[in-house]
Amino acid sequence: MREADEIRVPGLGETQRALLQTLKRRGPSTTTELAEIFDLATGTLREHLKALEVRRLLERVGTRREGPGRPHFIYGLTDAGQALFPQGEAQLLVELVEYLLSTGRSAVLESFFEQRVDDSYAEVSGRIEQMMAVERRDEAVRLLSDAGFMPEVGEDPETGELLIRLCNCPIESVIAVTRKPCRAEERLVSQLLGKELERITYMPDGDDSCTYRIKHDRPSVKNSDREVATQSSSGSEAP
Repeated sequence: MREADEIRVPGLGETQRALLQTLKRRGPSTTTELAEIFDLATGTLREHLKALEVRRLLERVGTRREGPGRPHFIYGLTDAGQALFPQGEAQLLVELVEYLLSTGRSAVLESFFEQRVDDSYAEVSGRIEQMMAVERRDEAVRLLSDAGFMPEVGEDPETGELLIRLCNCPIESVIAVTRKPCRAEERLVSQLLGKELERITYMPDGDDSCTYRIKHDRPSVKNSDREVATQSSSGSEAP
């Protein structure tokens, strides 16, 4: 099997896949270097590079002068481009979670996920708390989308109440081992929206999404939700 065939992304041609493989092996390279490697006319190469830029799989990372004339652009893989290649982080994370649980350190795991939520919200709280309700909701959806949750906002057809559906779990392999992160996830969504939530569907139970009914405003008392989460963590592993 050719290396280029290892990258399977709909819409990518063999040359574009080979370009990604080359940038992975060589690191950032100029257009001149890539044109020589692939024996392509500069114009043809630029078309392939532009197509990969549009898909956010590579980006310009600098310029380099290679003789008289204008400097040449240097291209490198984006994070999305890097993610096309085999990764071992997910399995390593699962093994770490299993180790912490098997050695009686579940409290460390819970503390990690709670702190992760605190840190994530602290990065945006100063900005998002100044927004009006609709703008804040739109920004929350954007942030959740960036985090990999594939959120959708809609209405309950019976009550007319707003719902937010999370159609993807970015740490699904961890949730298969423990549901401890789910409480932290719900708190993050609640904080971003500035609303209390009621969960009505749950992917670990076989539903196709985690869906929350968006209810009234959250209380303004800081850390009250963290205290509740800490207290409840001392009991059973409720999701």
